[in-house]
Amino acid sequence: MSKTAPINMRVEPEQHALLTKAAALLHKDRSAFILDVACREAENVLLDQRLFQLNDETFKAFEEALSAPLPENKKLKKLLEEAAPWEK
Repeated sequence: MSKTAPINMRVEPEQHALLTKAAALLHKDRSAFILDVACREAENVLLDQRLFQLNDETFKAFEEALSAPLPENKKLKKLLEEAAPWEK
């Protein structure tokens, strides 16, 4: 993958030291560390969205999918019948 879009920022010396130390602990360079953490947080923000809007047709399809019976899943049924690890 070719990297083509630079991201530049200024930070306080304490922040710089903190990021450098954390990156070193994970054996990453500072830029890779910052990018990993920022992308992970961005994904969490996007996945945490609870409000979404649908037009009438799409909402009807969504409701139908939620109301449809679940297919038989023997493996899941067996798993749910087992005692939880802390109950064993």
